[in-house]
Amino acid sequence: MPLYELEKLIAETRALAARYRETTGQTLPVTGEIARFDAARHLNLIPLEPREPGVDAVGSGAHADRRYQIKGRVIFNEGKSGYRIGQLNTSGDWTHVALVLLDANFEPYRIHEIHREAVLEALADSSGKRSRRGAMSVAKFEAISDLVWTRENGLEEQIWSND
Repeated sequence: MPLYELEKLIAETRALAARYRETTGQTLPVTGEIARFDAARHLNLIPLEPREPGVDAVGSGAHADRRYQIKGRVIFNEGKSGYRIGQLNTSGDWTHVALVLLDANFEPYRIHEIHREAVLEALADSSGKRSRRGAMSVAKFEAISDLVWTRENGLEEQIWSND
């Protein structure tokens, strides 16, 4: 599928998902695909088709050695705490996790990135069933990760160039 056509479909999906939420109060299960598209576009990643277990995309250029698990979360109310990211595949062959945060219009506003070892260490240090299953709060992920892209500034070069 040509990139322009995919961009158009994602834009229509964003609008439909936002409208659906406004109308029904429910969220369509499209956040993951939108996040995957946004991470690839903003971080210059190459989406894997077909995907490998736990790996959604690979890096390019100077980051060609990176294998990404991509997570997305829509934040409808930034004042509300308790948002969680979906379960991480801790056994997959990924090296980094990218978390794409989306606003109520399903538009990206921040992307955070973290190396595999830091994620696994944070999960091991946490107690409870959720962390054993690979679940983490958005706040925890933000606290231990690097902010690599923002809507206002684009790619954060000084952070993105570090590992």
